[in-house]
Amino acid sequence: MPSEIDRGPQEIACLAYRRSRAGYGKRNFLGWFLPWALLAIGWFATIQVRPMLDPDEGRYAQIPREMLASGDFITPRFNDLKYFEKPPLQYWATAGVYALFGFTEWTSRAWAVGLGFACLPLIFAWTRRLYGDDAALTAVGALGVSPFFLVIGHLNLLDAAFTFWLTAAVLAFVLAQTAPPGGTAERRAMLAAWALAALAVLSKGIVVGVLAGAAIVLYTLIARDAQTWRRLHLSKGLALFALIAVPWFLLVSLRNPSFPGFFFVHEHFTRFLTTVHQRVEPWWFFLPLLLAAVLPWLVPLARAARAAWTAAPASAARTPFRPLRFLLIYAAVILAFFSASGSKLAPYILPMVPVLAVLTGAYLRDPGRLARHAARAAAPLVVFVAAGLLIYSARRNNYVPHEALHWALAAVAVALLATVASYRAGLRPLTQVLVAVLGASLAWQFLMCEYTAIPPARSAKALVQAVRPFVSAHTPLYSVGQYRETISPYLGRTLQLAGYEGELRFGLDEEPWRRMSIEQFAERWSAGGPAVAFFDPEVWDTLRRPGLPGRVLAADNHTVAVSRL
Repeated sequence: MPSEIDRGPQEIACLAYRRSRAGYGKRNFLGWFLPWALLAIGWFATIQVRPMLDPDEGRYAQIPREMLASGDFITPRFNDLKYFEKPPLQYWATAGVYALFGFTEWTSRAWAVGLGFACLPLIFAWTRRLYGDDAALTAVGALGVSPFFLVIGHLNLLDAAFTFWLTAAVLAFVLAQTAPPGGTAERRAMLAAWALAALAVLSKGIVVGVLAGAAIVLYTLIARDAQTWRRLHLSKGLALFALIAVPWFLLVSLRNPSFPGFFFVHEHFTRFLTTVHQRVEPWWFFLPLLLAAVLPWLVPLARAARAAWTAAPASAARTPFRPLRFLLIYAAVILAFFSASGSKLAPYILPMVPVLAVLTGAYLRDPGRLARHAARAAAPLVVFVAAGLLIYSARRNNYVPHEALHWALAAVAVALLATVASYRAGLRPLTQVLVAVLGASLAWQFLMCEYTAIPPARSAKALVQAVRPFVSAHTPLYSVGQYRETISPYLGRTLQLAGYEGELRFGLDEEPWRRMSIEQFAERWSAGGPAVAFFDPEVWDTLRRPGLPGRVLAADNHTVAVSRL
């Protein structure tokens, strides 16, 4: 008798259907809706509580704010300078949220954090369709307790949304390849894959083609399956892809002739092939991060990877495609590609995590077992991180903020409650998964809140609150020797740079009249009149000694806010 992972998805779907007819896994609408509603409430619990973090959350909050204020949705600007590092889909979406609900921490994070959450129902629906209820619940349980996925998924970065669109495209591609050849289901799924891939390109760029394309090439070479290429629906798919992805690239290039060279060459090929972005890490940089991502389900994942490689085709009579083997190759491509890159940042491998959770779910098919193990494995890790942050604060700052202590205790309490619940007999698998994922989601959010409460300041929110009474709509604002990304969104203003370029160098090169040296700033500042400047502490110390006028309004470890009057 073959194991279930050796069966094709169609066989497993039929088996799941027969079980559901017998009462196995039977769910009414409320039975599914309520758990998802509770998960959503838990997932979004702290997005308004945590201040925006420098640099990324400030950047990705400010660019949409400037888009909405200017009405220019073609040319992204950051601090009123052209900023072409990333495509605009997240900027557009966030600007739309601002237009509806105004600017707050939660509206700035709504798109990124929302699509991070959407990865859970995405893999649930896909896995349930091919492998049944138990596999789907197991996959959701695995993804929902991943510490790496939970942390990145609750930050305003591009990676969570990119992961959602790319994962959706890959899973749609697999559905197409497992459908009856030449049928309506194949065509619809494949066109959906092309459309979703276009949205992934508009989220983070052309790396989509490298990751998905390399996975398809490797899979077809290893499996000797040329039929996959004949089922891509290239003519209609490419037309649909171009219709969605190409217009913005054409428009922005027509308005800004320097865009193609900077975006395609500097931000893609140069980023991968050189160390110009100064994000140099060893080749093994992502391995500890991957371990952190899958630690609660490492053992079943290792077994699932082995089983996925040897699993039978989806349905030998219809198609030789092996979905789990393809997903395993796809995950390996992501790890290998970014490990070889000259520029490495931790969130780059986030798209691996949902497909690894799917592999684990399809193999284990025991949501209760995974939830129990994950809850019991999570508690010691949460206690370790919570205590470690408190010890760090005590040693570095010689005190522990009360707020940090409260968040640490809350994180530990939630993790321990989930652990205690895992020992309770008689809980349904759905309830066990719900408790484990809710516990993990809240615990890691509370740890993030603890982290933000510990000095040094990682956000300019408190600094801006102290300065705001001294800033009117017409007060000249300067940023001297630095550009701190969270100042502008919290103030709702852009700043005149002085003696600093950083990631805004390209924009300054495009509009060189916006450059200002430290000497030019000092001359303008000394001429008098109301103004507020945000100084790098060392620059302020250097300028005040010769007698630069000014009154310090507020300061933290990174910035000194000074009023001219």
